[in-house]
Amino acid sequence: MLQAENLQSGYGASKVLFGVNLEIPSHAVVSLLGRNGMGKTTTVRTIMGMLPIQGGSVTFDGQRLNGFRPHRIARLGLGLVPEGRRVFGSLTVHENLVATSRNEHGGSWSMERVFELFPRLKERRNQSARTLSGGEQQMLAIGRALLTNPRLLILDEATEGLAPVIRQEIWACLNQLKSEGQTILLIDKNLKELNHLVDRHYMIEKGRIVWNGTSEELMSQPELVNQYLGV
Repeated sequence: MLQAENLQSGYGASKVLFGVNLEIPSHAVVSLLGRNGMGKTTTVRTIMGMLPIQGGSVTFDGQRLNGFRPHRIARLGLGLVPEGRRVFGSLTVHENLVATSRNEHGGSWSMERVFELFPRLKERRNQSARTLSGGEQQMLAIGRALLTNPRLLILDEATEGLAPVIRQEIWACLNQLKSEGQTILLIDKNLKELNHLVDRHYMIEKGRIVWNGTSEELMSQPELVNQYLGV
């Protein structure tokens, strides 16, 4: 569904990605792993058009995305749950969801279905987003992305900083999405949960992909975990 080839990007004169190669098949769950500052979020921002592609290419369902603005990429069917949630604090839960709701690709996500997935959001539908807990804001960020009916859902640190009980709700949601065939790109640090969910891992180090493989292959090589994910 999505392919990044020799992807190069950065912030102004500061280059961060030096040739990232990444493939996400349809209906697969793929992770992008790496320590902080290695280029994970930069990769996501470049795929979504938030940063210009300085070299290489990104292709989504056969269409080259180089030069596309973020709104155009989103309309093609890429949905992002960004790091830090970035919900609209002055809007209610209901208004946040309405703001992104669309169904241009024949998807099945509706307001009612999001409320079924996250009953807390239904309980707080008339509450302003800024008054929600961090976990509830994360649920809202995921629900908002799902209401775009994305063909590819990207989650950047969706469980970071959340209480254990909320993290488990998020992982249960992701497992349900996988069982329904949703294509997902995940950035997260919880290897235990990722290994139960992910079809293929990619490791990034200093702006380059240094390894990719299955969960079984990753767990059979603990030296890789220590070398590229250890603190």
